[in-house]
Amino acid sequence: MMRCRGESRFVFAIATLLLSLAACSTKDGAESAAGESTGGTASRAGGTAVRRQAPDPRPKVVIETSAGIVTVELDREHAPLTVDNFLTYVDQQHYNGTVFHQVVDGYIILGGGYSSELTERPTHPAIRNEAHNGLQNVRGTIAMARQLDAIDSATSQFFINLVDNPMLDHRGRDVEQYGYCVFGKIVGGLDVVERISKVDVHDTDDFDSLPVEQVVVKSIRLLR
Repeated sequence: MMRCRGESRFVFAIATLLLSLAACSTKDGAESAAGESTGGTASRAGGTAVRRQAPDPRPKVVIETSAGIVTVELDREHAPLTVDNFLTYVDQQHYNGTVFHQVVDGYIILGGGYSSELTERPTHPAIRNEAHNGLQNVRGTIAMARQLDAIDSATSQFFINLVDNPMLDHRGRDVEQYGYCVFGKIVGGLDVVERISKVDVHDTDDFDSLPVEQVVVKSIRLLR
């Protein structure tokens, strides 16, 4: 697997952040009531029913890059912790101004961790790997990156599969076979990803297959 050279560099990997679920508390110790529809739950606050909408199982994000726009549909049903972790970084604008720091034509493009100055951005604690969710690293899917020697080590870095990469799928319980968590797929702009895959690259002291001309992630935003 191609990788950055450096002390805290990440390779293609996995990601999951524990989703924190808050229980509804009610006035005077009354128990919260479950909603009658699958669209959410209902509770009472001051005698008024309040309905909470369930999270969108298939949220979409728009990745605006210097090469064009890519739209990705996330899969919360199969990778709930990973999707919520990714959206936390999106909400915090962590990805804005980062670059794709590794491009391997016929394999993957990797980004989400370094600024245009190639400075590593600070991250939240690593998350649990959901690579066992049944989703496969096929062409056009997005997956989390992790350290080669640690199953649960993904933070913010992600990669897009340029081809079917079955060697990156979950195949067993040890670190070499656990795989890399797929958590969504491209639904628009695959031609942009293909264009990025063809850029000229070079190796440096710290990075392998670094684009000669930077491909910048201008922003990632959630479609509301």
